[in-house]
Amino acid sequence: SYIKFRSYDVTMILNGVLAGLVGITAGADVMSPNEAMIIGAISGGICVIAISTIDRLKLDDPVGAISVHLVCGVFGTLAVGIFGDKASLAQLWIQAKAIMIIGAFCCSTSFVILYAIKKSMGLRVTKREEIEGLDTHEHGMTAYPDFRLNEH
Repeated sequence: SYIKFRSYDVTMILNGVLAGLVGITAGADVMSPNEAMIIGAISGGICVIAISTIDRLKLDDPVGAISVHLVCGVFGTLAVGIFGDKASLAQLWIQAKAIMIIGAFCCSTSFVILYAIKKSMGLRVTKREEIEGLDTHEHGMTAYPDFRLNEH
């Protein structure tokens, strides 16, 4: 992240560490320690690029979870076919098909569940609760006391 932004960012460093862990998870049983370090380093770099891209697209991901878990998880799954004991073009294709199958399952299942919630009890809070903050309405306290809307 320093190369891209010319400053140190603790949250970006932490996301990079998490990205490395996510990246190696799929193939941890078939990777050498050196391959694990390479995959972790690549994942950290991919995470920085993904966070920047998602921010530029104005998608709501304030903590970088999509970049860390989805993007680096996909890379880590593909890395099984690129590195490790079972690396081959056939294995890479198997990993790619698995990503597509899991992606289709997650999207369709999420759609059904979220649609059922939307129709039964609703997904959104009231406009007032959104503006005042859910911490106040659900927990009876302010999580960010320094951040208050001007009530004039």
